[in-house]
Amino acid sequence: MLKYQSIVVPLDTSQFAELALAKAVGVAKRNGSHLDLLSVIDTHQNNYFGGLANGDIVNKLVEDATKYLSELTEQIKDQYGLTDISTHIRFGNPKTVIALEFVKDHQNDLVMMGATGMSAFERVMTGSVTDFVTHNAACDVLVIRTNLENEPGAKIVSPFRTSSDDDQ
Repeated sequence: MLKYQSIVVPLDTSQFAELALAKAVGVAKRNGSHLDLLSVIDTHQNNYFGGLANGDIVNKLVEDATKYLSELTEQIKDQYGLTDISTHIRFGNPKTVIALEFVKDHQNDLVMMGATGMSAFERVMTGSVTDFVTHNAACDVLVIRTNLENEPGAKIVSPFRTSSDDDQ
């Protein structure tokens, strides 16, 4: 019987990513798997004014990502009772960090990620991270396209959002 040992969920604060996390929690509980929560700070975007040279910007990005991952971890522990969780922050191109570097470094056997966290315009400009990961990761990749009830085309709502987070 196939049993996933180590699942990574890339998180970009989108509802699709958080929905993938919710489904990953279920898979991890059923399989007794370790869960890695990964935030990749994209150093290849031009909106960092010539790169991540400004230490204040870097510190703020790391601080925000750390807080976000910590809050998610606490919610998972409190709501789902899953405790075998690690959080990670990496710098680089999200495509290659997720598909090539992270899964190799952490021996993940499953990536669970949202279908997209970007707008249509962003996907045209940068290409889909999800597409790259599905084509290049050495392990299984499960792309989440349905809500928690597995209904295609239904509204995607993160179970980790609070009413004050809905406008994000």
